[in-house]
Amino acid sequence: MTQRLNALQLAPAAINAVLGAQNYVEQSGLEHSLLELVKMRASQINSCAYCLHMHATDARKAGETEARLYLLSAWEESELYTPRERAALAWTEALTRLSQGAPSDEAFAELREHFSEVECVNLSVAIGTINLWNRINAGFRTRHPQDRSRPAAA
Repeated sequence: MTQRLNALQLAPAAINAVLGAQNYVEQSGLEHSLLELVKMRASQINSCAYCLHMHATDARKAGETEARLYLLSAWEESELYTPRERAALAWTEALTRLSQGAPSDEAFAELREHFSEVECVNLSVAIGTINLWNRINAGFRTRHPQDRSRPAAA
């Protein structure tokens, strides 16, 4: 697959604005491991190879297990995720799949069981930010690092 354009090169101010939101998320106090799971799950839903590669690499560096990364697309069927992580993943799915309907009261109630009001806002900003990154990178077909060194598959 050929990259369509390089957003950073063409509009650095736009990318820096998104980086500002990302920096806020990283300093929000939410656990790094939780944020990586959220980023991975949204990127799976949005089919963003670049973001999946980046966040799987980051999660592994931070000590995430292979099993939890492999099973993330089926997190509802696995007991490897904590109740807090499960609430965050359910909220991630609800906000990432808005075209399928508004987040349910049940998903919000589960979120509130495990997150303070401020954490709910910060998590929602994190989800919105990764969805924005997904749209930029999937839309412009940003190639992940290992993909850049290989010719495209026939």
